[in-house]
Parts: sequence; structure tokens; C-alpha cells
Amino acid sequence: MNRKRGWSLLGSVCVVASFGAGAQVTVDQLAKPPADARVFTILSTSAHHGSEKVWTASDGTRMIRESLILRGQIFEMDEAIKLGSDGMQVEDVVRGFTPNGDAGETFKRQGATAEWKSQVDAGSTAYKSAAYYVTQSQTFTADGMLLEAVLATPDRSLALLPGGRARAEKLTEATVTDGKTTQVVTAWAITGLSNSPIPMWATADNKFFGFSTGLAILPVGYEGELQKLNKAQDEALAARSPLVLKQLLKTPEGPVAFTHVRAFVGGTKFADDQTVVVDKGLIVAEGAAATVAVPTGAQVIDGAGKTLVPGLWDSHQHFGDDSSGPFLLALGITSVRDPGNDNALTIARAKRRAAGELLSPKVYPSALIDGKGPNSAQLGTIVTSEAEAIAAVDKAKADGFTGVKFYGTYNPDWVAPAAAEAHKLGLHVHGHLPAGMRPSQAIAAGYDEVTHIYFVSMEAMPDSVVATSNGINRFQGTGRYLKDVDLNASPMKGIVATMAAKKIVSDPTLVVVEALFVPANGDLSPAYAPYVGTLPPATERGFRQGGFEVPKDLTRDDFRKSFRKEVELVGLMHKAGVPIVAGTDGSGMELVRELELYEQAGFTPEEALAAATIVPAKNVGVDKTTGSIEVGKVADLVLVEGNPSKRIGDLRNTRTVMMGGKLMDADALRSASGFSGRPVGDQ
Repeated sequence: MNRKRGWSLLGSVCVVASFGAGAQVTVDQLAKPPADARVFTILSTSAHHGSEKVWTASDGTRMIRESLILRGQIFEMDEAIKLGSDGMQVEDVVRGFTPNGDAGETFKRQGATAEWKSQVDAGSTAYKSAAYYVTQSQTFTADGMLLEAVLATPDRSLALLPGGRARAEKLTEATVTDGKTTQVVTAWAITGLSNSPIPMWATADNKFFGFSTGLAILPVGYEGELQKLNKAQDEALAARSPLVLKQLLKTPEGPVAFTHVRAFVGGTKFADDQTVVVDKGLIVAEGAAATVAVPTGAQVIDGAGKTLVPGLWDSHQHFGDDSSGPFLLALGITSVRDPGNDNALTIARAKRRAAGELLSPKVYPSALIDGKGPNSAQLGTIVTSEAEAIAAVDKAKADGFTGVKFYGTYNPDWVAPAAAEAHKLGLHVHGHLPAGMRPSQAIAAGYDEVTHIYFVSMEAMPDSVVATSNGINRFQGTGRYLKDVDLNASPMKGIVATMAAKKIVSDPTLVVVEALFVPANGDLSPAYAPYVGTLPPATERGFRQGGFEVPKDLTRDDFRKSFRKEVELVGLMHKAGVPIVAGTDGSGMELVRELELYEQAGFTPEEALAAATIVPAKNVGVDKTTGSIEVGKVADLVLVEGNPSKRIGDLRNTRTVMMGGKLMDADALRSASGFSGRPVGDQ
């Protein structure tokens, strides 16, 4: 889901209410589940990550206690929910802590008024009819209660607080067993919480069973059914995809000419008053409008006042599901590098796209390979020996992947042999740094690219941070120390020089660092500000989630100074000749903000745009056929309103998207993807 997840609470609502406005509680103060509490496992395709225990207190309060460790990030929470006669919350209190700090939140309904207070907002509204409050810091099984409430309505539709409406549509059924009991469960697609439908599973009596959206939660005993449920819900959602493609993707009857357009040509410069002609999926002519002839019968798209750019690349996009395709295309993203996902689903989507059944950017996937431990990646192939690591590389090649990505719990000793195998097979090698490794060591062992800018800055971190970089210290450690590092002295000067000399690529994801280091709770991230008012309220509320909690001996400004150092580091790398590829590690909405940060680092608009077009195309070896506006290349193009040569943010103003010579209306893509309109300021 797009909202931040994972919390919980205590026993009696009377006691709960008194805790709601208090100080952050500690683990020992959280609710103590009884022995007969129902237990759910929080898991992924690669590991177990925690649990939720659910029970009903003596006064009827629904209690949830959640404990989750996700790659070193700790969530300890409880939630107490008391329902009224209409089946909606009368009180809902969340307590505990997450990597972002205090998770405390309260909701209370008295008479005709509902009011709430979270770490990001506070408000009240008239309560006139049944509406379910969606907490900012909700537990997994509280979402299950929302599912039950929606299914209990006659039309499977329910108003939400603070805003929006949830709807449920039946997807499919599956037969599952815990080894003792066999039952049929039903998947429902829940819309209204995020841009993508969220599959949730219910029992025959419409009670919550579980769900899987990258992280999954299932009743104890049913963990072995995860892959079956993933496959079933993916296939059910996929059944809708051919119709979506037919509605949104149009094949021109003949040539298409973009006339009198400003164009970003050759991957290096903007040229005014150009005409670009496309035929049979390829760019067949490009040049000054006065000299390029428009073919007879061509479809003419007037580009006056607009800019034509190559289709954008998101070089760090963990592709979600089939609905992610139109969503990304609406943003002008026609190519994606997926650095780790559920491999089976990635392969299935690739087959559907090739068969013309899925509307999606072209995806260049990497197989994520990690070691076994409490901080293992949730979507990875887990290996426990060098031989298994090499076998995982071989399988990545056999399955059609373009790269391998090593992760933080991976054994450093296995990098060199596995990287050598990958290079022998023509695979790109990138990743996080295995704990204990510095970037110079990873590069010496065979890395072609270092993922995330904070792993590049790990070169200057103390040994204690490097040794624990597969956990929260990849953030907390760099946030603490980088502000005081001289980037123009050893060791940072050396690692930048090494990366430049060897053409080691950087995938900085500055937007991730900005989101985790800069905002306080309630602040609106610049990455999302243009989209406020166009997305589901529950999603937009999540935009105001603050960064990671700052250690008590530091301030938020210390983290902000370290963020500015990361921006400066990207600028120094770029100036030195290190190839920079723009990626978000997010929804894709953050891509243009990433480019804005590159400008802050000293890039020209042309250099920033190249980082999201020709440079990533070269990084995966397809720059001869795509990534720039040149005759003979595949026609992946985006027409935007405005002038990104002067204001790079105009790239958000997509009007027409072309992929492989086929046309899509950006507004239609937005509508199909849950946007209610164009970005703010884009009229």
C-alpha cells in the first residue's frame, strides 16, 4: 500500500483514550496479548518479518499488537478499536513507535462529531452517516476490519474519514489449507485507498483472512500458501489488463508528425521549432520545422508551446502490479529498471506485455540476491553459500533478467565470484553494499553500479556504521556523520575518482534521502506537492509523513545538513564524469523531483534530463535503439506543456505519450490510474 504501515494498542478503551495524547510509549508499555490471541505472520516471499496478535478485550474493544522488523527498521505498535452500533469506529487509538518516531494517534466519535489527531494532522468533521476512519499509522489487521466493513454494505462501498470512499470488487477465489483445515477464500480488489487496487482476502463469511502487497500478512499455519495467493490475485488483476490496453493505447493508421515543437534532440540539447515524424514505430525524420516535410495523410500533433522529450526512464522502480503500467505512463515514464521484485510475477508480466495483453513501460529487471538474516530483503532470492549465489546468477540469466542486485545481508566474500559469473553471462552488477563493505571494495569485487547515494557516502563512515549498513544505520549513520565529511578530501575524493575512472554508475535516489532526512511530521514533500488534490485522500495524507526519527543527541537540521551533503556529492560525481541515472525507489511521481535535485547539485536542465533518458538507456545497453530523439530510434516520446529547458518541473505536464510509435492521451492515462486531474499548476 502507499500509506506507511504497521502499528497497534492496549486493553480497555477507557484506558486507551487516556494514553492517546500522552508521550510515546515503550515496548513494555504496549498491550500484552492473551494466550488465546489469534496470531498472524507478517512475511514476504523471502522471509518472515514479524507478527500481529489480535483479540477482543472484555469490554468488546478489538485489540491488535504488531511487532515488525523490516530490513533493520523496527515497528512496535498496538491499536485499540471500539465499534459503534453502525459498525464504524467510536474510538480508535494507536500507540507505539516506527522508524519515523511516535506512532500515537487518536480518533473519537461523539454524537454527530468525529475528531482525530495523528502525528501529521488533526481535524474534525460532522458525522452524518456511516464512515470508516483510516488511521495514518494503521495496523495490517485494522485494514482487515475496513475490508469487513466494506463487505457488510449493500453495494460494497463505504465512505472514509478523513475523506474518500472505499469500494470492493470480487477478483477470484482460492482453496487454502494450514495442513489441518481447508477453506475457500475470496480476493477482493479494494479501491479508494491508493491509486492501485489493493487485493485483500476474506473467508466465506466475509471476515478478513489476509493480504499480500509486497509484504503479506496471513494466519499462522497458512504461510505456505503465499505464492498461491500471489499468483491467483495477479492473474485475476491481469484479466482486466487487455481491456485497459485496448482503451488507452491507439495505433496510428499512418505516420505521426509532431510539428513546431521544442525538442530535446540527440540526448544533449533542446532545439526550438522542430518537426519529428514517426512511422511504423520508428523516428523517421527530425529537424527544423521549415525543412522537414510532413508526409501526406500523416496525423499532425501541433507542438506549439510544447516540448517533445524522449520517454522518461525510472531507473529504480519496484514495479507493483498491472495497474502500475498506466500510472507510470501517465507520468511520461516509458522505460523502467526494476531492481528487485517477486521474480515469478516479473516474468509473468513480461510475458503479458510481449503478448500485447499488458499496457506497461518496458521493464529491465534485476534479480535481487541476499543472504539469510533478520535484515534480509523482503523480495529477494536468499542464498546461504557461494555456490547458491552463483546458481542464483545463472537463474537470473536463464529467466531473462538484465542484471543482478546484491543486498545488505549478502556475504561480502561471495561478491567477486558471483559478479564474475554475472559478467560472463552479460549481466549488469549493482546493489546495496553488503554489511561490512565500503563502495571501493564492492567496486573492486565487480560492482558496475552503486545503488543509493548513501552507500557511496559509506566510504567515509566509521567502521561501526559500515558493519551495520544492512540495517537502519545506512540512514541513521550517514545522517549523523556525513554533515561533517569533507567531500573534497580523502576518502570521498578517492571514491569519486575511482567511480569516474571506471565509469561506475550511480543510482542516487536523492528523493529517498530527502524524504527520510528533511521533513518533520506534517510537512509536505516537494516531490508530492504538485499532486495534492488529485489523489485518494489516504494516499495524500501519507505525503505528510515526516522523515526518520532523529537520534536524541542530534537535530532535524543535522539530518538536513547531511542531505545537502548528499546532493553536493551527486554534483561532484557528475562533474567528475560519473554516470548518473535517475531513479525514485518510489511510485514514479518522485522522478521529476529527482531531476530538480540534480539541478540543485549543479546539473544543467539538459544534463538532468539526460539522466532520465539517454544515460539509463546506455546503462542497460539499449542506447543504440532508444533513449533519445534521433532518426532510426524507437519512437518512445512524451509531449509536455511548457519548457523544461527553463523549468524542469514542466516535465510533469504530460499531454501525449508515445511508446513504440503507439499513442496515449496523458489525461486518459491519469483518469485510469486514480488521478482526478492534472498536477497542480498544470492547466
